[in-house]
Amino acid sequence: MGLFFMDLFFMRFFKKFIPFSAFLRLIRWNNLMIILFTQQMIHFFLLENNFNISFEKKIFETQMLIINISTIFVAIAGYIINDYYDVKIDMINRPDTVIIGKELHRRWAIFLNVFFNFFGLLFAFLLDFKVGIITLCCAVLLWWYSNYLKRKPLLGNVAIALLTAMTVLLVMIFYKNYNEKIVVFAIFAFFITLVREIIKDMEDVKGDNVFGCKTLPILWGIRRSKNVVYVFLTTFLIVLGATFFTFKSIFVLYVLLIIVPLMLFFTYRLRIADRKKDFYFLSQFCKIVMILGVISMGIVN
Repeated sequence: MGLFFMDLFFMRFFKKFIPFSAFLRLIRWNNLMIILFTQQMIHFFLLENNFNISFEKKIFETQMLIINISTIFVAIAGYIINDYYDVKIDMINRPDTVIIGKELHRRWAIFLNVFFNFFGLLFAFLLDFKVGIITLCCAVLLWWYSNYLKRKPLLGNVAIALLTAMTVLLVMIFYKNYNEKIVVFAIFAFFITLVREIIKDMEDVKGDNVFGCKTLPILWGIRRSKNVVYVFLTTFLIVLGATFFTFKSIFVLYVLLIIVPLMLFFTYRLRIADRKKDFYFLSQFCKIVMILGVISMGIVN
């Protein structure tokens, strides 16, 4: 009955207040699919006490589905509040993508933020108190990032990288299945997201500068910010090298033949990048590396 009324509410909401296609863009549906895919791959391939469970039971396991829903709802709330605070900046950086204030009233944006945060936290606390506390901290960090941290050098970048890593670790924490493989993938997610966030700051430097943001590219310039990215990329490759002593040979082969060449290509493109479209390409390229990293979970064991 509750699901019926929720469906009825959203049907009327999309019909009256915002087109469904605009809503999908607002909540970054493609990023949500990556979150869902990542958590399910961990559930299927990295939980060591989960290997003997049948495929059907893994798919329909209620607890895992609740983790997915809770994580996605809090992420949706984060995307909405981020766009709410960034309307003026986005009107300069990417005016064609602005939804709040154009296709969705600002008050409805706040309502949706509260709605998704409330149910995301409710599901998390009903599932497990520890998961609920972690999810609450993530929700607060998302708000703090949107309101303050993203306008500071590196702080906002690190915050989003930590939140991305937490989508990996949350599954491990709930199932109390602590192993080094999940931790390595969390570190992988952290560094690739950190690099991507700095690249996005390079892409958005024009609008950020107009509204007084103090991101790394604004304070240090593009060239010196690239040097910071090189440091993180080197650290990232060292972490990948450390996996050679943890994982089996087929994963090592995957890293050597696919991930490392992609990162070397990324480094080359970053070195010659000097236009907005170049940084946009690199930002999207990081997503591809992230997805390929998640796919590699299937061959670890």
